Amino acid sequence: MQPKHTELVQASWQKVLPIAEQFAETFYGKLFALDPKLNPLFTTDMDKQGRKLISALHVLVLTLGNFDAFTVQVRTISQRHRAYGVTNSDYATFGEALLWTLEQGLDEDFSLEVELAWRKAYDLVTEVMRTTAERAA
Repeated sequence: MQPKHTELVQASWQKVLPIAEQFAETFYGKLFALDPKLNPLFTTDMDKQGRKLISALHVLVLTLGNFDAFTVQVRTISQRHRAYGVTNSDYATFGEALLWTLEQGLDEDFSLEVELAWRKAYDLVTEVMRTTAERAA
């Protein structure tokens, strides 16, 4: 990822933080609308789950410019998701829900450039997660 993409992701994430609770709720609403079979994977209170989502995204966004630290974080998340039953095809659904929620939350600040930066970041996340899952299998 280019440094400018990292900067765009990090700057736009700062605009999400003030609406984090609403962001998480909107995200999960969209995720379950896209694929209702994912709903049973989430057995905890959804407010708590939303806080976990925001926390995980926050760590990933903060470490995005440091590939080694970023990779460690993504591998940890991948191992947890694999234990929960997340499959490779679920990553596409998650990504679609994430980008849609970012577009809703950022509104006019969700430019094509910001969208491209988030897509690149998410592609990097899924690449590391899939590689981690394949190695564990």
